[in-house]
Amino acid sequence: MPVIAEIIFVLIVALSLKTASSYSNGKVTNACMKMVPDHGYHSSTEVPPYTITVDKRTFSPGEQIRVNLSVTGGKPFKGFLIEARDTGNLNGDAVGSFALVDSTSSQLLKCGQTQGSAVSHTSDAKKTKMQVIWKAPKMSPLSVQFLATVVQRYSVYWVKIPGPVVSQNGVTPDPPHPISMITTMSTVAIPPDPLPNMGNDDVYLCVRVGDRVDISAAYLRGRTHPEQVSQSSLADLVWSSANGVIRCRFRRSVHVPEDQRRFNLNGSYYLFVAHGRADDGKIHRHALQPLISNNPIVITGTPEDLSGSRSSVIMKFHGVFMLIAWMTTASTGVIFARYFRHDWPGSALFGQTIWFQVHRTLMVLTVLLTCLGSIFAFTYRGGWSRRAGAHPYLGCAVMALAILQPVMAVFRPPPDSARRWMFNWMHLSAGTIVQIIAVVAIFLGIHQQALLLPQPGSTSVLAVFVVWGVAVELVLEFHAKGLFKIWKNKSADQEAILSSQSGTSSKESRFKKIILGIFLCGNIAFLTVLLHIISNV
Repeated sequence: MPVIAEIIFVLIVALSLKTASSYSNGKVTNACMKMVPDHGYHSSTEVPPYTITVDKRTFSPGEQIRVNLSVTGGKPFKGFLIEARDTGNLNGDAVGSFALVDSTSSQLLKCGQTQGSAVSHTSDAKKTKMQVIWKAPKMSPLSVQFLATVVQRYSVYWVKIPGPVVSQNGVTPDPPHPISMITTMSTVAIPPDPLPNMGNDDVYLCVRVGDRVDISAAYLRGRTHPEQVSQSSLADLVWSSANGVIRCRFRRSVHVPEDQRRFNLNGSYYLFVAHGRADDGKIHRHALQPLISNNPIVITGTPEDLSGSRSSVIMKFHGVFMLIAWMTTASTGVIFARYFRHDWPGSALFGQTIWFQVHRTLMVLTVLLTCLGSIFAFTYRGGWSRRAGAHPYLGCAVMALAILQPVMAVFRPPPDSARRWMFNWMHLSAGTIVQIIAVVAIFLGIHQQALLLPQPGSTSVLAVFVVWGVAVELVLEFHAKGLFKIWKNKSADQEAILSSQSGTSSKESRFKKIILGIFLCGNIAFLTVLLHIISNV
């Protein structure tokens, strides 16, 4: 029954994975003007991993230009929308018309008054390159810029990625205009030593507002909107904004005695660097964790190249402890309890059978790791997280059930008690349920902002990790049910005698130990990969 439950869990996970069914057919004419998918998420503020290229930079009315949308070191994309617009009015209607090169993966759309003035996908199949042909209209603007919205997955997309500018023959091309849909905000926060956690921070904002960048000082009390403070401490403000990158420079006195919220820069601090959306100068909550320096930095010290992480050490320990607890110690402890009860007959470890001592030790370790991991998460957040979705609820359920298991074991009836079956049933049921919930919580956890692991690689490794554990248990379960035999030389009577004497035959025991060894080697390998990924976030 436990193995069946685990198989059902895998099927549930596979069926419940979120898919981008909306607009997967590419019929996105309602998004023609703004080029924004109606997905309910904000566009990514990361540098787009996709590039638009053309085969020539000049044209005459009626001439064709080959346009390529391709991946540049990133992940494949599922959806796209390509348009050409007048560089003098990038918020206006699409210009010209397109012809398809591959009609199986691309289609023409009517954006505005012109048929075929845009191109989109036909399905959500993964793509690494898309090629189309643009035809300049007879009444063409002097210069045209190609724009693309690209959807990597349902919640991750880039809007109006700027492409090259092409101009009519004999016309000096205009520089690419800033695109109003792409707005960025850069925040530098300097939290005090020793804990790299947000709260009581000296903050400096670089916010793009239209064609300019505002540089200002602020104070951050916690996970709230920055409070503006006096700007008199800032001088020699210089900025630039090009190709979606903001550069800010300013001067500030080492010590600002008139404002106690400004840190003394002779001290040692962790540096936070965050970026996110800004609309008309109003900043929004950043979509990714800030980049945090690995060590406290003396601001007035010698300039140096810094390394950092988007996840705090305390959250990395949270992830590590939960992975070790529920992907290694718990699963190994369960295997010992289910399939090694009759091995090592006549041997004892501190007065108890070996399988029981190993099982008890591993499960107690699982409970301790779970409790410590939960404490780390609550300490980091300073309480309950309202933005973490179902993950904290599942985590609390896991911790409660994990603690309940040893409590039940302490009060379990004796083996010969008539009520022993009740404990066995409750212990088995609670153990199976908590394993399933823990795995679901881990899948959700690796997508949390506080410990966002690279996707889809991390999810794939974790999924194979789970399948590996289920496969090993299936082999041991089939063997326990006698669905296949691993001995041939001894007669049935001889095997029965050996089994009655030792609890299990030597070949059976050797086979199970080999499977256990293979399981542990694979388990440690998968765990090592995930821990390496966490350490490099």
